[in-house]
Formats: sequence, structure tokens, C-alpha cells
Amino acid sequence: MNSTVNGSICSFLPNPRAEKFGKTFAYCLIFVVSLVANSLIGIIVYKTQTLRKPINYFIVHMALSDLLLPIFLFPMSVTYLYFDNQWLISGPLGQVLCKLVPFLIDVSSFVSIQSLVLIAVDRFGAVVFPLRSPLISSRLCPFFILAAWIVAMAVSSIELVARKLVEDADGKLHLAFLCKEAFGDFLSPRNCFLAINVVFCYIPMALLVIRYFVIVIKLKLQKIPGKQSVNAQQQRARRNRNVLKMVTAIVVGFVLC
Repeated sequence: MNSTVNGSICSFLPNPRAEKFGKTFAYCLIFVVSLVANSLIGIIVYKTQTLRKPINYFIVHMALSDLLLPIFLFPMSVTYLYFDNQWLISGPLGQVLCKLVPFLIDVSSFVSIQSLVLIAVDRFGAVVFPLRSPLISSRLCPFFILAAWIVAMAVSSIELVARKLVEDADGKLHLAFLCKEAFGDFLSPRNCFLAINVVFCYIPMALLVIRYFVIVIKLKLQKIPGKQSVNAQQQRARRNRNVLKMVTAIVVGFVLC
């Protein structure tokens, strides 16, 4: 958008070079923070015996899956930023990577979402049914973790089939999602993305909201037998506030991200 001031033209268009620099800095910052933070989560739980519980296993599991995202997504994003969405690697290696990179990015996202749901299930059982055996025991943790990876890879396998390199009129390579060519009219790109959004976005979102809402209500209505001191009541109120903040952060963070 341009405006004329005292006969001169002032441009309010964004500076492409500054925009690229800002995005590159953001990508690099997220890349470093993601690698360091997710790695530290795994190291801390591994070295601390008291932290080896089902909920922490799922958190470590989610952190490890999140490591795939900066490793594969950010280099591709920076390359696209400076080379107009071109795919720079040609030949057989380029064909393999054009399928593998989107596949691993999707696997990372789907595993993380399933981990959030498993964490919610674990907390739900611990708060709502405190006297019963855990809904997800330590023995079942490896099964659920393996199942999360299998489901994520099965759904993401669409990328392995439908992703291909295409060459434009200028001889430049681009990454294309040719769902119709791979599956015909059976699975259109629109229906494919809609199904994935429903299964890995809307349903998990509903599960998280419902389970954490029940957890908060349970904590508020929970009655402890006997008389409580003022200090005990304050500690309980503080605990409930912390749980509410954590629940709100998890749900809002998931919805926004």
C-alpha cells in the first residue's frame, strides 16, 4: 500500500530481504530451542529414577518425536524461503527424500498428538479413579508407545505414495501432492486432509477438553475427610489453581499450534 505525502510517495510495502532475515532467524531459534529442550527432557527422565512413571514416559516419547520436526522441517522451510519453493535435490535421492521428509514430519505431528491424548488418559485415571489400578500401567506403556508410532506411520504412508517431484516450464523441481493420481477418485486431496484433520485434530481436541474438564471438576468437588487446617486448605486451593493453569495451557497450546 502506498500513500503520497507532500508530493512524495512513501511505500509501506514490507522489505522482502528483512522479511526473509526475520523468518530465517525465527527458524534457527526454534530449531536450536527445540533440539536442546526436547533432548534435555529425555536426559533428565533417564537420569532421574523417581521420574520414571507412565506420564513421564509419554512426555519423553512426545519429546523424542518432536525432534523429527526441527531436523526435517526447518531445513526445508529455509530452503523454500530462499529458492522460491524449489526442491533442490534431483535424481533418485531427490525422489526418495521428497517422500521421506513429509512422511517423517507428519509422523512427528501425529505421534505428538497421540502422546497428548495418552497423557490426558493417564491423568484422568489418576485423579478421577485414584483408588483403582492405573488406566495405563508401566507394563502397558511400551505397547501404547509402539501403537502410536504404528498408527502415525500407517496414516502418514499416504505421503510415501502421493508425494512426487514435478518439473515446471523453467526446469525447476517442486514438491507435489498427487493424491488423485495415486488413489484415483477413491481418495481426493480434500477428503484426505479432511479425514486427517478430524482424526488427528478435532477428535483429540474434544478428548482433551472433556477429560481435563472432568479432572478440574473432580478436583473442585473433591472432599477430604476430617477437618483441614487453613494451611492445608490453601495448599489444596493452590494445587487446584496450578492444575487449572496446566490444563488451560495444554488445551490452548494444542488448539493454537
